[in-house]
Order: sequence, then structure tokens, then C-alpha cells
Amino acid sequence: MLRGINVGGKNKLPMKDLAAMFSAAGCSDVRTYIASGNVLFSAAPGMAKGLADKISRRIADDFGLRVPVVMRTAAEFRDVSAKNPFLNSGDDNVPLFVGFLADRPEPSLVAALDPKRSPGDSFKVQGREIYMRLATGAAKTKLTNAYFDSALRTTSTFRNWRTVMKLAQMIQEP
Repeated sequence: MLRGINVGGKNKLPMKDLAAMFSAAGCSDVRTYIASGNVLFSAAPGMAKGLADKISRRIADDFGLRVPVVMRTAAEFRDVSAKNPFLNSGDDNVPLFVGFLADRPEPSLVAALDPKRSPGDSFKVQGREIYMRLATGAAKTKLTNAYFDSALRTTSTFRNWRTVMKLAQMIQEP
């Protein structure tokens, strides 16, 4: 998952070019989903190590963009889609999001997060994910990439729950 591409007309990166980068890096069965940098692929065991940095460097070289890349295995992604603590929160109209972290944050950093930073919104950090229930909506929340990246000393990229579920479904499909 790439952060911050093709958002509001900025950081334009065609998905066909992104898919070609993954193929050139030795990945197979490369597919993308919507233009926001969701890439599914198959890779030989051990090949994925270092792939995020390699793709990020290639994007910088070819497009002049500094784009963080955060990866999950199929099993990790299935786990994310099954463990959202806000699924049964009682209000299906409140948008749910998942923040995918590049690294597992230190427990002390997680404990120091301000649960009242964005009144009405809720979040829970589980491993390398931040599950969020945004009653104020994504445009008004104060639970942003910048906040979590700074507070947890890592890189994050967020997806709405609909996208998370679609990606989980695509992982199951050949």
C-alpha cells in the first residue's frame, strides 16, 4: 500500500506503471485496486524483504515522488480484516478506517497517544494497525497520518473499511 498518491490531483502515479515496477522486481500475479496505490502480488519466500524500499526508490527515481510503501502478507491482511474492534459498535453509518504502520510501535508510545485528541472519534492500536471509528468523518478528524507518524515514530497509510474488505476479498481470488 502506497501513501499519498493520486490524492486530489497530486503525486500522480499511473497504476499500470506501479504494477510494472512490481513485475520488474520479480513479483507475479500483480494487480492493483483503485488509483490510490493498493497492489496485490505473489512473491517467492523471502523476496518481499526489502521490496517496499526498492519500490519506494524506484518511484522516486522514475517519478520524483517520495512515497512510503507499507506491506502486509496475505495472512496478515486477512487477520486485519477479521479483527476490527469497531465492527459491532452499533452505528453502521460511522466510517471505519485502518491505519497500516510500517513498524510495530513501542508500547510506551502507544500508551502515550491521546484518546481525546479528536472528540467523537475512537482508535485502537493493535500490533501494526490502527483501527479507527471516525464519527467526525475523515475530513475533520485530528487523527491524521502526521499525528500517528510523529507519536508512534513510524510511517502510516490509511484505508477506509470498504477498501480493506475489497482487498481482503481480492486476496482470496485467483
